[in-house]
Amino acid sequence: MVKPIYIGSDYAAFDLKNAVIKHLSSNNHHINNYQITDLGVCCRSESPAYPSIAADVCRKIIDGGYAARGILLCGTGIGMAIAANKFKGIYAATIHDIFSAERSALSNNANVVTLGARVVAPQLAIKLLDEWLRLEYQSGPSDSKLEEIRRLEEVNFK
Repeated sequence: MVKPIYIGSDYAAFDLKNAVIKHLSSNNHHINNYQITDLGVCCRSESPAYPSIAADVCRKIIDGGYAARGILLCGTGIGMAIAANKFKGIYAATIHDIFSAERSALSNNANVVTLGARVVAPQLAIKLLDEWLRLEYQSGPSDSKLEEIRRLEEVNFK
């Protein structure tokens, strides 16, 4: 089964986005059950605010029944995470090292990750994304915490 990955960036992370797409699309990439869709920006001079890019990615994930994953890139990764987490059922985590990439998948069931082009070098970003995409949430000790997050969503997203 092919799973979509939606990727978006602002102008600050345009080059990082292209490096990530090139890597994930390469013929020798070990993750071959994903289809990548680039949702922008299309050039360094295009300057929609990062919240609109995050919204486009999140809406695609929601419209697809949450089966997809998202990658959002900006200068720090922080703004994209804040914007993405405004959508019910989107769990966005900013990753910056292997441990945060691993835990975002295994403990937090993050369906979106964010990275900062001004914080993480392209080579590290690629390693972090490879790690995150390799992992799937496994039911266990975090189930009750994730259920509590879902309950908070029900109360706060009316």
